[in-house]
Amino acid sequence: MKVLLLENIHECATAALTDAGFEVETRSGALDEAELITALEGVEMLGIRSKTQVTREVLQARPELRAIGAFCIGTNQVDLDAAAAHGTVVFNAPFSNTRSVVELAMAEIIAMARHLTDKNSALHAGVWDKSAKGAHEVRGRSLGIVGYGNIGSQLSVIAEAFGMHVSYYDVDDKLPLGNARRCDSLEELLETCETVSLHVDGRDGNAGVFGAEQFARMRPRSLFLNLCRGFVVDLEALREHLVSGHIAGAAVDVFPEEPKKAGDPFVSILQGLPNVILTPHVGGSTEEAQYDIGRYVSGKLRDYAHTGATTMSVNVPSVALTQSPGDTRILHLHRNVPGVLARVNTLLSEGGANIDSQQLSTRGEYGYAVTDLAGSLPGDVEQRLRELDETVEVRVITS
Repeated sequence: MKVLLLENIHECATAALTDAGFEVETRSGALDEAELITALEGVEMLGIRSKTQVTREVLQARPELRAIGAFCIGTNQVDLDAAAAHGTVVFNAPFSNTRSVVELAMAEIIAMARHLTDKNSALHAGVWDKSAKGAHEVRGRSLGIVGYGNIGSQLSVIAEAFGMHVSYYDVDDKLPLGNARRCDSLEELLETCETVSLHVDGRDGNAGVFGAEQFARMRPRSLFLNLCRGFVVDLEALREHLVSGHIAGAAVDVFPEEPKKAGDPFVSILQGLPNVILTPHVGGSTEEAQYDIGRYVSGKLRDYAHTGATTMSVNVPSVALTQSPGDTRILHLHRNVPGVLARVNTLLSEGGANIDSQQLSTRGEYGYAVTDLAGSLPGDVEQRLRELDETVEVRVITS
């Protein structure tokens, strides 16, 4: 089985997959749609980070692609519906870089509150400006977190340890941690917090959710951070409010358009503004986080290839398979309609197959049945399974 890893995925992933018996090719940068289709010839598993877009067209052109590993948190760069429809299982790393992003957020909150970037630039220019003007402790100040998922909730805990008063807003009803206070609306959070940090996911509905109206509602001389998705924020509106002084500082780690690889030129309307921290999408880019992401996602790809396990998949039903396949294991991804398992078992019975064990899990439009047989799969049963109207994908693993 051939695996293609793009975008400088940690070398531990290459080592793990090679040790598992796969042929692994690595490339340093992202690929556009046409380049990706060409590169995927003969490839059954793909590893990407945030830049490479796996579109419906890519999946249609390469139906032999069995699995995609997103070596990051987000999966909006993959057409998940199209992947499921083509029987391509998608995994990500929802927890591995949480701490790294949180630490960067806290570092940037403190840096902006103390004007450290301004002080640093002045000293590099030979100007000694020892002054407390405009510099504040973060202790006792208020932090508003928009999006209270894995990162937002952990930021809540760490910020509270620094003595900050934390409020949060989430479209889902999330349990507050520590002394965090839930806001009933985004407007309430913006009007009551001195620092606002965005940690929303990449769903389409979040595009452009933070613009001129939201910045205008923020308290005068407040701080703003976006370490989640570039398309969430209207950067023109942010620049206007920074120039006017309404927003006292901003830290931005993600952008609507980002270079494909290290060394490519970068241009932003936020460049050159004082007390603005720009970082090249490095929220999760620590050695610790990248190692753990590489270890975790490569393990998911390996397990799916070897056993059919789909635990923590983001687009197909989850089936945990702790045991190795016996003589024969049938993986059957199908449309979630009544009677499919009965039809599968009828075909197996008619072929004289002896079922050792069977698991079925459903999720939305799809069902995933894993059947272990004693002995080999009889005759033309595999082909007959493929011919069922409800079948999306059939794979057979033999010992």
